Parts: sequence; C-alpha cells; structure tokens
Amino acid sequence: MKSRKTVVSIIGLGYVGLCTAVTFASRGIKIIGIDVDRKRVEQLQKGEAPIYEPKLDGMLKIAVKKGLFQASDDISLVSSSGVIFLTVGTPSQGDGSIDLTFIKNATDSLGKSLRQDDDYHVVVVKSTVVPGTTNNVVRPSLEDSSRKKIGKELGLCANPEFLREGTAIEDALNPDKIVIGSNDKKSTEELTKLYRRFYGSRRSSLFTMSPEAAELVKYASNAFLATKVSFINTIANIAERTSGVDVGVIADAIGSDPRIGKLFLKAGPGYGGSCFHKDLQALINYSQRRGYDPLLLHATEEINENQAMRVVDIAEELLGSLLEKRVSVLGLAFKRDTDDIREAPSLRVIEKLKQRGAQVVAYDPMAMPNTKAKLGDSIDYARNILGAIEGTDCAVIMTEWDAIRKLKAKDFKEYMRSPNVVDARKVYDPKAFRQIRYAAVGLGPLVPDCE
Repeated sequence: MKSRKTVVSIIGLGYVGLCTAVTFASRGIKIIGIDVDRKRVEQLQKGEAPIYEPKLDGMLKIAVKKGLFQASDDISLVSSSGVIFLTVGTPSQGDGSIDLTFIKNATDSLGKSLRQDDDYHVVVVKSTVVPGTTNNVVRPSLEDSSRKKIGKELGLCANPEFLREGTAIEDALNPDKIVIGSNDKKSTEELTKLYRRFYGSRRSSLFTMSPEAAELVKYASNAFLATKVSFINTIANIAERTSGVDVGVIADAIGSDPRIGKLFLKAGPGYGGSCFHKDLQALINYSQRRGYDPLLLHATEEINENQAMRVVDIAEELLGSLLEKRVSVLGLAFKRDTDDIREAPSLRVIEKLKQRGAQVVAYDPMAMPNTKAKLGDSIDYARNILGAIEGTDCAVIMTEWDAIRKLKAKDFKEYMRSPNVVDARKVYDPKAFRQIRYAAVGLGPLVPDCE
C-alpha cells in the first residue's frame, strides 16, 4: 500500500468510529473520518466531541490541531487511504435482528467511490454484525458497486471491536486481543501491518480466522459477560434472603478461582448500554433462524430485565408502599464515565417506580441531557446531588459516580424526609449506614440502628 499505509479512513463517526479515530491519530496516523450527519461533521471539525468519554475530547482537539484528523461527509476522500474501516451502526429491529441498512448504504457508497481508483485498499468491517454479514452482504455489495474483485483488487476483513464505554480510549490503546477474519492472506497481512505500525513494540494477542468466526467472537464475548452479570445477580437475590451474607464476599471468593475470574461479578441492577442487550437479542435471533433456541441466553436476558424490578421491590420493602412517595434516583448513565443511557437499568427502575405511584427526581453529573431528551417532563431533575435527595422518602443508587460515592449516611439523614437508601451498586459500607434504613442488592437482612 506504499505510503498510504499511514492514512486510514473511518466511515461512521459514532462511539466506536470516533474513539478508534482519535487513538490512531494519537500515534501519528492520519485519519479521514466520514459521516453522513453534517451537524456532527461540523462539530468534529471544530475539535468538539459529540459524546462524553474520558480523554476523548482532549485527544480529538490535539488531533484536529495537528492536522491528523479530518472529518467530512464526502466519501470520495477515502480513496487516499490504504485501510478503510466501516464503523456504522447496526441497530436492533423489532424481532431482535440487526438492521443492516447503514452497512449496505455505506458499502454501496464506498464501492462507487473506489470504482475509478486502481490502488489496492483493504475494507475492514468493524461494526458488530452477525456471522456471514461480511461475506454474504458486504462482499457482494462492494464488488457490485466498485466493479472490483475482492481478494485481488480489494481486500476485505472482519475486525470486531472490544471497547468498553468509560475506558474506550485505554482499551483501544492497549487491547487484550486483536481478531482478524478474512478469506485471503493479503488482506490479513495488510491489516496486521497497520496494527504493527499502530502498536509498535506493544504486542497484543492476534487471532486470525474466517470472517464468520471473527463475527461470532464478538457476540460470544458479550454473551458470556452478560451471562456472568446475570449469574451473580441471581446469587445476589439468594444472598438477600440469607442473614449474614454479602454477595460481594461470595464474588471475591469464587472470582479467585482462575476458571471463573473476578471481572463482571459485581452484583447490581443489571447490565445496560448499547451492546449486551442488543447483541444477545441478535445472537438469539441468529441462532433461532438456524434451528437452535439458546435457552441460556433467554434466561440471561430475563434475569437482567427482572433485576430492575428487584431494586424497586427493595425500595417498597423499606417504605411499605411507594404510592405518592418521593424517590430520588442517583445516577442515570448505565455506568460511570459515560453519558450513555441506552438500555440503562436506571430507566427500567424509573419506569417501575412510576408504575407503583412514586414521584421520581433524578440526578446524574453527565447523563441528564440524554435522559431529558428521552423521558421529558415525566420525572423531576435536580441541579445537584443534595438537591436530588432533599425532601425525599427513598434514595436509589444506580451509578457509581464519585460524587455519589462521597455521600455519607449523615447527608441522607439530614436532607431526606425519611432516610431510606437502596444501594443498587453497593457503593457504601453497610456498617457506616446502620443509623438509617439501608438495603443493598445482594446484602442479607440488616438490623438498622435508627434513632
């Protein structure tokens, strides 16, 4: 690919595309970012990130200032790149399957833009797609629109991402693995060269396989992690009914077993975000279409959905009834260090609180605008964390923000009308909260030392 190996194009500047772009740029690789959203492009051209992710805004500003990141809606610009990533969205449809409209449109436009270009390019599908999409959807579309042959005139790879919101930049800079799926050696070699240029002496585990296998690796990873979350929440619900048991102690003990591991054994209100629910539904749909009903994945999803109900049940157990009670929900983002509320447990909890007659007031340091856009005036919003708990009957902890962690039992006692706390994330030490009515997910019955 000659000198073009240091110029990379990324089509789709959403969460994955933008985080991938700024990390490549941070290593001196020129990025051409393409997106159909003109408003987003104009914002990025100013060096302003449209989403919140730690380090993203600063790295973007530097990349733009150094001329290493160019945002545009003109897809013809990608012809100057040796490697072209597809990072467009694949949203869920009503039956759980993924909508490939954006993939098809991007592939068609890309092929047409490369039609008159005689250079070799590697097209990389980084969007999350079910097995067979790269070969059965992207490949024929790209060959038809470009009038070029994959494997000879163009390269094609499946290269799933494993970025976690809140740590996406760190994950991109220091991945635990790189998975490349392709049908020909040259495509794999060219993409591997780019990653060697990017990581230098820093070597990650590299796995090469078929495109279908690479696509399934992504779904298998998220399905397994989601299942671990639902598993520990099942144990947490058992622990709550057992005096003297804290599920955190159980998780530490079983997590020390190398066959199990400590990660994703944090009991709570259930998983959220843009990946787990969407990917499990897509994998369930994919599997059912091929004659196998994955019962384990159904159970994982059902447990997760019910976990929000369990949080509300705990609040009702503390108060006796939620009817006309004022309840504060502290934390709206599905996890800390993001403003993402997609599939956030907080939204399920808020819905169920309202169904039982509660008046909800919410606070989050980053996710309030997104929540207001979704829920409107159906709940109240506090300007600060103390304002959120002032005059309330119960506080439900939903996100592990530092500002929420710093609250003390005396704060709840002083500001709340009736100091009841449901710690769905178990951010507090139960022993320090005995002076108020305190309950946590996965914590056996406590006797409060209420005055």
